[in-house]
Formats: sequence, structure tokens, C-alpha cells
Amino acid sequence: MPATNVVVPGIQDLEEIIVSESMIKRRVRKLGEEIAAAYPDEEITVVAIINGALLFAADLLREIRRPIRLDCIRVSSYRNETRSAGKPEIVHSLTIDIANRHVLLIDDILDTGKTLSVVVKLIKKLNPASVKTCVLLDKKGRREVDFEADFVGFPIPDQFVVGYGLDFAERYRNLPCVGVLKPHLQNPPEWR
Repeated sequence: MPATNVVVPGIQDLEEIIVSESMIKRRVRKLGEEIAAAYPDEEITVVAIINGALLFAADLLREIRRPIRLDCIRVSSYRNETRSAGKPEIVHSLTIDIANRHVLLIDDILDTGKTLSVVVKLIKKLNPASVKTCVLLDKKGRREVDFEADFVGFPIPDQFVVGYGLDFAERYRNLPCVGVLKPHLQNPPEWR
């Protein structure tokens, strides 16, 4: 049967696509190779910041050819806004012991740097052997804290983006690409 053009629900709400599905797949594969090369003989303890990094982490883990342990941490920083709402709050912390382990922290986006710096400080207090960070997107134009990720998927401009795990008011995470939400949809009162 020939392939049909399937319209992904929500894609019509994007003003533009910044990172396509095919670009993401290629870069995630390459990131997996880079990360595996950085840990040539070690088991990696991956800590994913959810909900945002869920899709990215799942795809990336399948591309890292090393033994992996996985845990998740939940941090609240955006709530229903398009800008970070002050200091990140850790809602749910780690459940596995990371002492003397090589930790790879995965997040969807590095913008202000506040979330990753808070989580890295928490992880370092638990005495890991090492801590590295990996982000899908790096929005340097929004940086408020001196922080750089060890592995970066794509640098992006200072625009509010959704898709591939990134959301607005918990919507659009399931889009297969990353795009800019149309301005009139960035503050609908019925979502509050």
C-alpha cells in the first residue's frame, strides 16, 4: 500500500519548524556515538529530567552502545508560561544510588541554565565519579547562569519552541519535530 500523507495533530499550530524529524533522528544517532566514545569502558547512569526529556532520552538511550542504568528526576520551572518562572523546584528526586557512578544528565533544552545548574549541584552532592550533561537544544541567547552542556543536539535562536518532548501547558510534546508555536496560541486563557 502506498504511503499517505498523515497530518500530525498539533503541527498546524506551529508557525515554523526549526528542527525536523529527520534532523532529530540523524543528530540523536550521532550523539549516541559521541557519548559512547566519551565512556569507552564505563557503565553510564543516565538521569533524565522529565517530562521534557522523556522522548529525547528514550531515543538517545537506544543509540548509546554502553551498559546503562536509568533514573528520572522531575523539575518544575515553566509551569504554564513561555518563560522560566523563577527558581527551578525539584518535584521528584532520584531513586537509585549514584555514588561513584558516571552520571549523564539529559534534558530537553538549555536556556537560562538554572535548571541544569540546580540538578548538577544536587547530583554532585551524591558523590558521583563524574557528571556530564546532554541537551537536545541549546538556547544561548537566554542564558542567565554560566553553564554549558557537554553534548548538544542543536543550537537554536531565542524563540519559544514546542515538540519532541517540549511543551506549552503540557501540550505538543508528541510532535515529531521542534517548532515555534504560533504567537496567538502562546497564552490561551482556557488552558489556565
